[in-house]
Amino acid sequence: MNAINEVKMLAAKKSLTLTYLAEYLSKHTDKKYSLDTLSKKLRANTIRYSEMKVIAEALGMEIIIRDKV
Repeated sequence: MNAINEVKMLAAKKSLTLTYLAEYLSKHTDKKYSLDTLSKKLRANTIRYSEMKVIAEALGMEIIIRDKV
């Protein structure tokens, strides 16, 4: 699954939109995000880890990296 589908699925489960996530990113970073900007970054898989951490925060989630079992 690519980034855009993953984020859309997680946002939908929380009843949030990509527009909300773009606004949240704008408020919590030093960059301006629009729906178009966020969508393009997700589609092209050029979103940064730091941006994904903020998105996870907006979704009430966290990113965990752990060893495979």
